[in-house]
Amino acid sequence: MAELSDPSPHATPAFLADPSEPRPSVVFLAALFSAIWGILSLGLIVYAVGAEALRSPQIFTVILFIVVPILLIWVGAALLRLLHHIQDEAIRSQAAFDALRASYSKHAKQTAAATQNTIGKQLEEIAEAQQKLEHAMAELKAQKPAPPSPAVLSLLPSARAPEPDKPTDHQGDLGLTSPVRDQIAPLEKIDYARALNFPENTEDAEGFAALHRALKDRKSAQLVQAAQDMLTLLSQDGIYMDDLRPDRARPEIWRRFAAGERGRTMAALGGVRDRAALASATVRLKQDPIFRDSAHHFLRLFDKMFVEFEETASDSEISALSDTRTARAFMLLGRVAGTFD
Repeated sequence: MAELSDPSPHATPAFLADPSEPRPSVVFLAALFSAIWGILSLGLIVYAVGAEALRSPQIFTVILFIVVPILLIWVGAALLRLLHHIQDEAIRSQAAFDALRASYSKHAKQTAAATQNTIGKQLEEIAEAQQKLEHAMAELKAQKPAPPSPAVLSLLPSARAPEPDKPTDHQGDLGLTSPVRDQIAPLEKIDYARALNFPENTEDAEGFAALHRALKDRKSAQLVQAAQDMLTLLSQDGIYMDDLRPDRARPEIWRRFAAGERGRTMAALGGVRDRAALASATVRLKQDPIFRDSAHHFLRLFDKMFVEFEETASDSEISALSDTRTARAFMLLGRVAGTFD
């Protein structure tokens, strides 16, 4: 049997018998003790009193003297047998519990290792994609826009040269204007939405093309840069726009927001329900001044952009814009900053 001082959690309790130790037969021992007592008691009676005691009125006393101890022996044997049965059940239960505990511990270790490997791979993929995106945006900013062709210049009134035979008294061009930037075609609404959603991966050619066109426009480039900075800051707290599934507001609510309406009816625009993301963004907004300044700058640019965007956009184009990563960041930050109140 296990020692009482054994501190091991897997040690067999002291009340359990060691299964390796053989147990004597309880029935055999009871029968042996009963026979010995019967022989000894009869011999004692015959030797001390005589055979006449078996025929005397005291026969009942003699019978009780012999039978009662035998009954006690068999009662003790029955109790000992029951104790053995309880010990066997306890040993089987302890073995089953140890097996279950070992299986659970092994499964927990395997699950923890698999989860850690999966999270590590996801973080590495996200970091690699973020670096590729930043590198691509840096390359796009470094590229200078190509000058327009002569055919395009001939179609623009502002680019036509003055007639040589007609004198002019106007002051000459001081080089303060940027005719190349003014001659860039307006960005299409669908391209604007695609640019604000950022490329899905390194093979998203349409996303990079739309982002390239958006960066050529000064206003669009400001919002794209502010959105990229904001998404980077949010990712530091493990908040990724692809993980958010906000409730989508109807286009008419977006139009009313662009018209300046605020209050409870505009709460539908803050459709982000992720409590962890809302809590992290709220704490960061209160405690991190850099995060707070970047968030307010981003909210102002998005608000100003959407007012201009809504004037000529259709409902489908507004819906497409509201489903971008930039719009989700606006919903999240606008809700924690009270923009929709």
